[in-house]
Formats: sequence, structure tokens, C-alpha cells
Amino acid sequence: METETSLLDFLADSDSLMLAVLVFLAAATLAFCVMAGVRIRGSVKRRAAGLAPLDENRAGPRSLRQSGVKVAQRLIEYATKHYSTTSQGDTKVLRTKLIKAGIFDPRAVGFFFVGRTALAVAFAIGLFLFAPTFENQAVTWFLMILGGIVGYVAPSLYIDRRIKSRKNEYQAGFPDFMDLLVVCADAGLSMEAALDRVGRELADSYPSLTANIHMANLEIRAGRTMSDALDHLSDRLGLEEARSFTTLIQQSEELGSSITDALRVYSDDMRHKRLSRAEEKAYSLPAKLSLPMMICIFPVIFVVIMLPVFVRFYLGNY
Repeated sequence: METETSLLDFLADSDSLMLAVLVFLAAATLAFCVMAGVRIRGSVKRRAAGLAPLDENRAGPRSLRQSGVKVAQRLIEYATKHYSTTSQGDTKVLRTKLIKAGIFDPRAVGFFFVGRTALAVAFAIGLFLFAPTFENQAVTWFLMILGGIVGYVAPSLYIDRRIKSRKNEYQAGFPDFMDLLVVCADAGLSMEAALDRVGRELADSYPSLTANIHMANLEIRAGRTMSDALDHLSDRLGLEEARSFTTLIQQSEELGSSITDALRVYSDDMRHKRLSRAEEKAYSLPAKLSLPMMICIFPVIFVVIMLPVFVRFYLGNY
């Protein structure tokens, strides 16, 4: 009887063990299948991404953003092709202004026209939507037209302001540039090495001037002559001093005179010009301060002086 009981217990334990083994094998097989499927799917996705681009027509925010970026790129490319390759004088002047403003991207003309049109439309629509309503429709239309004009003119004003700020930096840094060139020439450096050295020395004080000097160095390394590189440098800077410096170097090379002596004389002249500009600004300061003083200071002084007299007359103490 005891032997039969132990045999039944062993069989029951064997069934439980067999069930556990089967469950383990089923779970392991399922996990293996899932992992294999995920791995195969990932491999297929990587191959599909390498062979063909993603479907751009599927719905979703990503596809809409990609479509918008693509439309903007096509619009900019069209504007660049239409305006940059033409021989009209206005486009050439605009390209020159953008270069003087420090914008060297070949697509800058297209960006400028697209941005100006977009700003004009945005300002007009913004004033139409957010401006207070008027009973007279003419006022509303006038505000819309005014907003469009402001948006149309704003990029040009920004470019002019940027050109002015960079020109002030060029005028302030060009005498230092000439002084350092004289030092490098006295030390025996060639003109190319002197330009490279001076560009690295002025990087912290005058970054925009340094960028233009670095571009001139790259043009010289690319095979252009010194005269052509300096011509392009003077065109980018837009300074009479830079054009005079280019003419000075060209004449020194053609006549065979000493570049060091010419640079020393021209450096002294540049230093005197900078001092003259500083004196001119100092002498014009009283005339410029007269209007603010008349508007802001003199009325206050007049009120402070005349108020006690007015109070006494009003109270009858005189």
C-alpha cells in the first residue's frame, strides 16, 4: 500500500515537472520568435531607408513639416535663380550691399526677396486682424497698406543698418591694420604672410575685418594675385581707405618701390585721418546737444525759476 502511494506521488510530481518544462519551452519559443521578428523588421527598415526615401505623402506632422521645408527651399531656389543670374543693375547693387553687410551666401538675394515679400504680407494681415476696427473702411485699408510698406522696407533698413555698423568697425580697425602691416613688413615678412599674421592678431578686436582679411588670404592661396585679392577686399569693405591701400600696393609692385616705406607713410596718413574724425565728432557734439537741452533741460530750468514768482503773484504777496 505504501509503495503504491509513493508511486502515485512520483507520478504526480513528474506531471508537474513536465508541465513546468513545457511552459518554459513555450515561453522561450515565443520570446525567440518575437525577438527574431523585431530583428528582421529592423533590418528591413534599415535597408528600405538606405534604398529609398521615406514616404512624403503619408499624413502626420512630420510629413507636413517636410513638405513645408521643401516648398520653402524650392521658392528660395527659384528666387535665387531668377534674381541672382540676371544682369540688372539693381540686383548687382543688392548683391554688393549684402556682401558689405557680411552676408556671403550665394542664395542671399533669394532669401532677401522672399523675406521681404513674406514680411509685407504678414504685416498687412497682422494689422488687418489685430488692429482696432474702424467704422471707416478707408482707415483699415490704409493701415493694411502701411503695414505692407513697413514689412517691405524693413529688410532694406536692416541691411543698411548692418552695413553702417560694420563700416564703423572697418574705419576704426583699418588704421590698426595698417600699423600692424608696417610692423610685419619691418620684420621681413612677405605681404601674404603679413596679411595672415595681422588677421590673426585682429581677430578679437575687429572680427568682421578679420573675416574679410581671411577671405583675401584664401583667395591668394587659391591662386589669385595679390592685386585681385586686395581689389575684392576693398569692394567688400566699401572704404575709400581700402581702395587707396589697394592702389598703393599695386603701384608699389608696378614701379618696384619699397612697400615698407609706402605702408609707413600711408599708416601715418590713416592715423591722422582717424584723429581728424575724432576731433570732428568732438566739435559737432555741442551743436548736437543743443536740441536735447532746449527740449528737456531748459523747460525744467524755466519752471524752477518762474514757479516761485508765479506762486507769489497768485497768492498776492507782491
